[in-house]
Amino acid sequence: MKHELVPAEPGSAAALAALHAVAFPQAQRWGADAIALLLALPGAFGVRRPCAGFVLARVAVDEAEVLTLAVAPAARRQRLGLALMRAAMAEAKQRGAVAMFLDVAADNAAARGLYASLGFVEVGRRRRYYDDGTDALTLRGALG
Repeated sequence: MKHELVPAEPGSAAALAALHAVAFPQAQRWGADAIALLLALPGAFGVRRPCAGFVLARVAVDEAEVLTLAVAPAARRQRLGLALMRAAMAEAKQRGAVAMFLDVAADNAAARGLYASLGFVEVGRRRRYYDDGTDALTLRGALG
């Protein structure tokens, strides 16, 4: 399935926050102000499919970090997360990154499967990282 993706810009922060709110538990939701500030930082970028999902990332020197990936429940299981991640990886590589890092909840099997399909491997664990006490796995993917 082909997904029409567009850049995420600070002006789209309210729409992105609304998507984040339906994609994550309340304690993990990001507001529009935080998203707008993040997108305005040097090295930060985002890719989105309006009303369906988005990914926010940043590049510093030769490393990239996925800050969040959000897909609305109604848009899940349609390979949108894969399309968003591929777009973010391509953008990060174009900006000079050779590796990308991200954190994922240890109990999020669907997300872990997505990242594994893109070549991400576990390089660390953050114990009790999330508000509910769940560990976060730190993953690394090569952009070569």
